Amino acid sequence: MPLGDHDHHHPTAAAGNERRVAWALGVTVAFMVIEIAGGLIAGSLALLADAGHMLADACALTLALFAFRISRRRADPQRSYGYHRFEVLAAFANGLTLIAVAGWITVEAVLRLFDPVEVLGTPMLIVAILGLIANLVAFAILHGGERENLNMRGAMLHVAADILGSIGAIVAALIIRATGWMAADPILSVFVAVLILRGAWILVRRSAHILLEGTPDGLDLAELREALRGAVPEVRDVHHLHVWSLTGERPIVTLHASIPTDANADRVLRAIHAVLDERFGLRHATIQLETGPCPDSN
Repeated sequence: MPLGDHDHHHPTAAAGNERRVAWALGVTVAFMVIEIAGGLIAGSLALLADAGHMLADACALTLALFAFRISRRRADPQRSYGYHRFEVLAAFANGLTLIAVAGWITVEAVLRLFDPVEVLGTPMLIVAILGLIANLVAFAILHGGERENLNMRGAMLHVAADILGSIGAIVAALIIRATGWMAADPILSVFVAVLILRGAWILVRRSAHILLEGTPDGLDLAELREALRGAVPEVRDVHHLHVWSLTGERPIVTLHASIPTDANADRVLRAIHAVLDERFGLRHATIQLETGPCPDSN
């Protein structure tokens, strides 16, 4: 059965992830409107920056939701692996969006430092506290989903960055109320932007690694090759060994194995599959057994 078929799709987990993202999207959009109004009334860059990030979050969550729905499509002759990789594309796009948001916040904060704006501490504090509550609710909704799913991780990272933004706005509001120091607003905004940038870079790096068909983290190809030769006596050599990931949870391996002409091919094949599955968690394997020169060596 092709990898994109229903048996390998984990429909229950995917449906649960999709529902969580939909609920988190509803919470995010509802509060984003409140935060924009509060930011304009208070004149707070921290609130407007957080509202801008929530707008990016709403787009990111919408993209994540769309990705889950697209990935349910079955494989077809044009896409024999199905549409699972769309989730990784969504995570990559969400990471780039976070980087752009962090850059925008930083530029606006620098401009505010050179041209200070009066900020109303009390309205800013009230809206920031409400924003923190809304973000915590959205994060709690997403937190119960699959941790290894990059699409879910991207959605959670967006909301986690919102939580940081709300905390930054609360701290800035308290400082402004206590001291009247307006620079606290843009300075704390830059601090939040740096934290957002760090998480965004990790997400972009991981999703790009998968899109470039890099070897899954923690997997040593030399160790895998030696494990096969040690556990399956008939295997003389392992070459053309490639391991990559369709998504973060679906690693795939292809390899050629040289065996004697009198070896029981079916038994060797089963033994290789067992080693790949039990020792390395590689359940999707394409194995070519060779009793002579490798036809791909030329």
